[in-house]
Amino acid sequence: MKKSLLILSLALPLTLGLSGCVVSVGGDDDGHYSYSHNDREYDNRKKIARLQLNASFGDVQQMLGVADFNEVYNKGEENIQVLYYRTNRKHADGITTKDECTPLIFKNGALVSWGDTAYSML
Repeated sequence: MKKSLLILSLALPLTLGLSGCVVSVGGDDDGHYSYSHNDREYDNRKKIARLQLNASFGDVQQMLGVADFNEVYNKGEENIQVLYYRTNRKHADGITTKDECTPLIFKNGALVSWGDTAYSML
């Protein structure tokens, strides 16, 4: 009988004391990986630096992912497509603009040039 009372007297405070305890693992993490704009811009610059002229549109898009902006038009017999990837932040407003991106220029599905100078020569 004394053993039962001793166990009960130890178990009861522990049970009541821990009943409101919540253990949070992961903090504010909502299950999504946080990718800072600095990381994204650096990764895009690294990938763009490895590009080769005449790379196919599909290969470039697979390497770099979805572009921030995408323009397509015809110029004579040529199909021109320009993909814009964010490479440098100019405005701390959280919105990506074209002046923060590097344009990649494709003619008929092949990469022919990139950068602001190349874009201005279109």
